[in-house]
Amino acid sequence: MDRDTSSRRRAAPAPAPATAPAATARDTPRSPGARDTPKTPGAPVARGTPAPAAAKASPVGIGYVDMLRGIVEDAAVGFAVLGTDLRYLYVNPHMAQATGVPAAAYLGHTQREVLPHIQRPDQVLRDVIRDGRPREAIITGRTWVDSPYQVREWRCVYHRLVDGTGRVVGVAAVGLEISEPQQYLYELERAHRRLALLDSAASRIGTGTDVAGTCRELAEFVVPELADAAGVELTPPDTVSARRTPTRLAAYATRPGLATGLAALDSRGELVGWPRGTGTRRNLAAGRIWRRSAITAAQWRSLIPRWAPAQACLAARVHSVLLAPLVSDGRVLGILLLARAGDSGPFSNEDATVARELAARAARALDRAVRFEREHTMALELQRALLAEPGQLQQHAGVETTARYRPADDGSMIGGDWYDVLALPDGRTMLVIGDVMGHGVDAAVAMSHYRSTLRALALAGLSPRRILQHADRMVADSGFERVATCFLALGDPDVATLTYASAGHLPPVWLTPEGEMQLVPVPVGPPLGSGLGRYEQGVTPERGGVLLLYTDGLVERRGEDIDRGLARLTGLSLCPTDPLDKILDTVLAHLATGSEDDIALLAARAVRG
Repeated sequence: MDRDTSSRRRAAPAPAPATAPAATARDTPRSPGARDTPKTPGAPVARGTPAPAAAKASPVGIGYVDMLRGIVEDAAVGFAVLGTDLRYLYVNPHMAQATGVPAAAYLGHTQREVLPHIQRPDQVLRDVIRDGRPREAIITGRTWVDSPYQVREWRCVYHRLVDGTGRVVGVAAVGLEISEPQQYLYELERAHRRLALLDSAASRIGTGTDVAGTCRELAEFVVPELADAAGVELTPPDTVSARRTPTRLAAYATRPGLATGLAALDSRGELVGWPRGTGTRRNLAAGRIWRRSAITAAQWRSLIPRWAPAQACLAARVHSVLLAPLVSDGRVLGILLLARAGDSGPFSNEDATVARELAARAARALDRAVRFEREHTMALELQRALLAEPGQLQQHAGVETTARYRPADDGSMIGGDWYDVLALPDGRTMLVIGDVMGHGVDAAVAMSHYRSTLRALALAGLSPRRILQHADRMVADSGFERVATCFLALGDPDVATLTYASAGHLPPVWLTPEGEMQLVPVPVGPPLGSGLGRYEQGVTPERGGVLLLYTDGLVERRGEDIDRGLARLTGLSLCPTDPLDKILDTVLAHLATGSEDDIALLAARAVRG
């Protein structure tokens, strides 16, 4: 063949000529120490390459066999010759050194016997032997030599070998290691995946304002991208324990194959704790990542004091755990727990870095949700404390009243809607409905301020328009920034009239004794707090039926004209003699669904003595 592929083959000695021939122009002088090219009439050759003439001298005076042997054995690439049974006939020194297996140990063995952790597509070699067409293949795996690369790779080219008679005798392989550039590409791909993962976290974690939803989004986001199972534990703010750091499992997720085996870990709502003095507790208290691999049964018992969950982890072959504290503004809000099982690899340093960043981002979203829920609860409690409950609204001076307050459908919009009923010393009754701009604790506090101001002015004996005018000036002069709309009515049983005025509020609806729903025409003035207060008032005789006051959450919908909402309200079929509670419940049942704002309702009906 065109190169000798067997280290065991020895060059045959050149025959000594009887007489020295005369030199010709085609003769090549012998170099000192050079040997004649051996005659190898039966040596195998690569397909398509003619065998060199046995008597032809090397152009440089060096034998082809020795020259090719030197090239192959000194080359910085792997070179091997295999027989048709794919057993090694020769490997060069570079291949032996790169794999950690002596060259002699290859001879007569297959690749799986010598390098069991290398993945080679043997069918490619058989195809080369079959049709003689050279082919390339990528070989990956681990050898017996320590390597800085996570996976070693070679790009190999295979050629069929035939002898001088055309008989197929094997295949020659040349392999160049490409582990370093491939490792660089893998690192770029991993970096891209990490960035993509962190980027998608911004849009998938913390999409709402509730704590439970944020925890659920975090647990479901990391499975299976980063872990086979995940949990989010929160530290209750009102729980203190001397022996353990208390946490409560708020969310849990696992890949489908582990859902049954790890069911014992799903203890959502239960209070658990991390033992005092352990590395786990110290790391979590300091806001550091805690990671363990190849966890034993004894270690599981120390990590999970209850045996059932620990046994479930052992049975499910959970071998690696990573705990990432959820820290925001220096406060540990909870823990993100990640676990890997079965054939999944242990958590790496890169995984820990990604988990730390995810935990930091999730902690910020969780902190916002915690703050929002706390403020939401405070606002709701404050508003309910300031509003008279339906059962507390009684008959005042011949006026029967009842009311309702309903937050928005998602429960997140606690605003400044309010209602009030005040029996005045002169026998009149004041009815108020109002809506402070904005939501949250500030809006609830502002609502309390407006409510107290209106009550004080009404007790001074002022008319509705004067009450609104003084309230507007007082609020504007105080520098209070939250304006409010308001409808105020004074019922006087002595003259059977209702006097009313509006500060930018929607008109009330009169449910007539005949069952018709009519909007009451009201002269509208500017909202309270604008400082522009010039208000007019209207007077109407008591006509029977029911007066219904409401806030805009009942009739206003995004992208829709307010007139359509008012038309839905006036189109309701209600019975004026029904109990007021039933009338309000019917109104809410038909109109409250889909509201993005809170709703306040107040119904009043004159009661004849």
